[in-house]
Amino acid sequence: AQAPRAARPEGVWQSCFLEAPPGLALCALLEALASPRSVRLGEVVEVLEQFVQEGRLSAVMWEVCQQQAQAGSPDLQEALLSKIVCLPDHVSNKLQGKNPPIFFPQNYFPFLGGAVIQVLQKISDSLRGGLDCSISFVSHVLGKVCVHGRQEEILSVLLPCLTDLTKSDCIWQRICWRLVECVPDRWMEAVLLGFVADVLSRLLGNLVVKNKKAQFVVTQKVLLLQYSHTTVVLQNLLGYLSLDSLRRALLVKVLLELLETWGSSSAVKHSPPEQQQYISKAILICLSHLKEHEIESCREELLTSMMEGVKCHLDSSLPQIRCLGMIVAESISSKINTDGPVLKFQVKADAALPSVLESNKKSCTAAPVMPGDESDAEKNIYTPQTNSYLYFFYSDDDLIPYDMSEDKELKVKAPVYIRDCIEVLAGSEDVDKWETTVKALESLVRKNPAATREVSVELAKILLHLEEKTCMEGFGELRQRAQVAVLTTDPIPVAQYLTSQFYSLNYSLRQRIDILDVLVLAAQELSYPKSHGKTKHSDAPKPSIQLLPGSDSSKDWRRIVDERIKSKTRRFAMGRSQVEVAAVPNEFSSVAGHFFFPLIQHFDRPLTTFDLLGEDHLVLGRLVHTLAILMYLAVNTVAVTAMGKALLEFVWALRFHTDSYVRQGLLSCISSVLLSVPKEHLLEDMTEELLETQSWLGDVAEKDPDGDCRRLALQNLLLMENLKKKLKTVPS
Repeated sequence: AQAPRAARPEGVWQSCFLEAPPGLALCALLEALASPRSVRLGEVVEVLEQFVQEGRLSAVMWEVCQQQAQAGSPDLQEALLSKIVCLPDHVSNKLQGKNPPIFFPQNYFPFLGGAVIQVLQKISDSLRGGLDCSISFVSHVLGKVCVHGRQEEILSVLLPCLTDLTKSDCIWQRICWRLVECVPDRWMEAVLLGFVADVLSRLLGNLVVKNKKAQFVVTQKVLLLQYSHTTVVLQNLLGYLSLDSLRRALLVKVLLELLETWGSSSAVKHSPPEQQQYISKAILICLSHLKEHEIESCREELLTSMMEGVKCHLDSSLPQIRCLGMIVAESISSKINTDGPVLKFQVKADAALPSVLESNKKSCTAAPVMPGDESDAEKNIYTPQTNSYLYFFYSDDDLIPYDMSEDKELKVKAPVYIRDCIEVLAGSEDVDKWETTVKALESLVRKNPAATREVSVELAKILLHLEEKTCMEGFGELRQRAQVAVLTTDPIPVAQYLTSQFYSLNYSLRQRIDILDVLVLAAQELSYPKSHGKTKHSDAPKPSIQLLPGSDSSKDWRRIVDERIKSKTRRFAMGRSQVEVAAVPNEFSSVAGHFFFPLIQHFDRPLTTFDLLGEDHLVLGRLVHTLAILMYLAVNTVAVTAMGKALLEFVWALRFHTDSYVRQGLLSCISSVLLSVPKEHLLEDMTEELLETQSWLGDVAEKDPDGDCRRLALQNLLLMENLKKKLKTVPS
């Protein structure tokens, strides 16, 4: 018969579980915890908490390790594995979140990591004593904890201890290697991603050579299928491959596979820029670890990959992708052409690529020669005393320069008439006169609109074909501003000429892009008021009035005090602080169709030297962005509804384009239509198109590899949702 609780000696019930075989005690406690009619739930939780705090978890794992060496029961081991790893979940499910602090995951799993270290210490002592034991169960515990997403908590305790213990102890190194080798394949990835310390070679040994799953994770999944890891992780993993002769073959194999992906035009088109940057970093780090004989063995493969990769990167519409291609190509070229000429691009440091540039610097193994590093013999060679030619060269510093302080620059008189400008730009050989004309043309066009309209098309033609004759500073900007001035002065005929030339033969891509830029700038100028009506306030300090003793001004004291108060007082809403903007007509309203419709008509007709739907996708991207801007500037115009409908059809035809820059422009076109076309016309004239577009936007927001495209698609969906809300609030 059961004795009354008051008569039971205190602590005897708890000690039965704490002194019993740890595996059976843990199973019994969790079975009592899970019982639906547990009358002593508080006592069970208290004993379970004491069981964990007194280190009985390490006793459970050590017991199983000894049983595995003697072929123990696999079912019991599997049950214990689940109970140890999921203990916080069992307690939380029963107590409905009112857990003791020890069962919080952030507390329990570091405690479990300490228990694992205790078991590994016993295994080490057992091996040193000549006794056999198994580490498999500890590996299973580690793998299951990591796959449950708690690798940070447990490895924060394990890794520092293992790093310290394996410094000079070969037995501990073998224990650590076996610990990871015995992790099941289904959990190997989660464990390896936690082992990203800078001592991987000591912690993992040659795991990637022995274990196919580990090799796949390190050489394929982390490098080619994922791109969220930091540069430090890449450096640790690739450095691990380079530190042993058995693993260096994998390093070369990884480099060639990375270059194959980097040089794939399909990968450049369809993978996001973040992944391409990640692969570029991995390539640069691999290059920094290669030795001379390894480079020599794969020189041809490196050269072929470099040529293919730099071509497809330079063909990209995104500047950051082109920059990546140039950086990687420079690094490969410097590695394979140590004696001959190397590729050298004018790569500008981009704020979006600091980590790539940093990795590129680390890949350069040759240190520059500093001025103080030359030998004495070299210093003696290049001295004035030993070389008469160099002595003459150095003695040039003693020559007295000519006095040019009173020289005056000869100024060429600027032209006064538009026709004079045409004559100079069309065929004058006088360089100074030509430069003066280019500089003065814009202001002359704006001052003489009537004379400009007489020769506007001829002048636009000359400016479109005008090439720089001298190294003139700012020539491109001056020519563009002159083109914009001509187009805004006589919009319809000049716009008709420029849009017709965009699809004509014998024009370079640069000239076609110039046409688009001029159309956009002119449309912006025409659509905005000429004067914003803001009054200019002088920033000069007002003079303060000083009251001088004995002066006649002391009689007018009130005026002086009032002016002083006025000068030091800040007033708000003292009448009108700004002149009202005068209402002026939108000059772009009457000419918007002449800018827009000719550009959208012939995009699908390839020419001999111009194919928008083919290899000239860079110009197509600029065209799409231009149409989006023109659509946005056409708000409140008569033709805006027709423009919006035509633009939606244009977008629908190109919605699956492979170039991300083009897709970004198409999504910008959708935004422009939603913002410019009146909502009533959107529903009356474009209902079917909007429904199809909404479905497409949902797919883009979920599946597009480019982050900017996903963001633009979400913005468009929000615009559509806001449009629906506004229509619901409008009274019928």
